[in-house]
Amino acid sequence: MMLAIAAAAVFALALLFDLADISSDAFNFQTLITVGLLLLALHLAGVGTSTNWRGRRGRR
Repeated sequence: MMLAIAAAAVFALALLFDLADISSDAFNFQTLITVGLLLLALHLAGVGTSTNWRGRRGRR
């Protein structure tokens, strides 16, 4: 869930930068979109999800 929140924050920042026409050489709209999509893809792949391993070991 944390990666999805980070992706939403990055997309919001990209939208603000695009609306305000703020751009720099290393930190531009396309870079923020790429980072946001990466975070969203990692979230959908299950990276960063927590699993209760102690609960699984005791039950069969």
